[in-house]
Amino acid sequence: MIESLNSPHIARVKALIGSRGTKERKTSGHFVAEGLQCAREAMVATTGPRIETLYLTPSGRIKVEQISDLAAFNVIEVSDDVMKAMSETITPQGILAVCSIPANSLESMTLNGTRKFVYLSEIQDPGNAGTIVRSADAFGIDAVITSPGSVDLYSPKVVRSTAGSLWHTPVFENIELSTVLALGVQAFTLAAEGQKSLKDLKITKDCVAIFGNEARGLATAQGISSIEQVKISMPGNAESLNLSAAATIVMYHLANIPSS
Repeated sequence: MIESLNSPHIARVKALIGSRGTKERKTSGHFVAEGLQCAREAMVATTGPRIETLYLTPSGRIKVEQISDLAAFNVIEVSDDVMKAMSETITPQGILAVCSIPANSLESMTLNGTRKFVYLSEIQDPGNAGTIVRSADAFGIDAVITSPGSVDLYSPKVVRSTAGSLWHTPVFENIELSTVLALGVQAFTLAAEGQKSLKDLKITKDCVAIFGNEARGLATAQGISSIEQVKISMPGNAESLNLSAAATIVMYHLANIPSS
């Protein structure tokens, strides 16, 4: 068991979650997933990020040893103090995994006429991004794609917000919108000035739902004629919806309308 607070294991984990974590994650190809929910999905999933090292306190080991055979993983036991030094959370669950970032390629997503994608353009809020990945998992979206300048989907706050869905929904980062549109997909975005209600939107082929920045929206939408603008009808008094709430409504719609 590791008990020293000077352990290089602590330094490695802190580098992946610290202020320069984005650069470290890209350089090393690894990220940190903390807590039972993420560990459970990582241990049983056949797709998505793979666990490289699983750090467990004695109490954390008890929680996960019923999920899967720990012999299949590189398990390192640490003291509660060491786990606290590694963790970003106030009350660690005693479970922390260093996972590999999948080498996903957008070209691997073959189109079949029914694919549904979500594209996030310069989304900055990690809670919104993680919740959107979680909703995408719930409603069978084939992939979540982000633009350059969007939040790092493997940052600790995003990973926690996905609640394990990062192991079920492929994500592709730093993809230009023009690259997605070049696939020939049906593209639409939410806009207050949209002439068509979301409930009237018909999907005729592979499609992508595009969501813009929380404050600025999608700056390029006006200049791209192939992007249809739709709106969510809101009979109540609220002026607008939180981005992740609006995206979830859109994904629910996509999951419940037949392709034609």
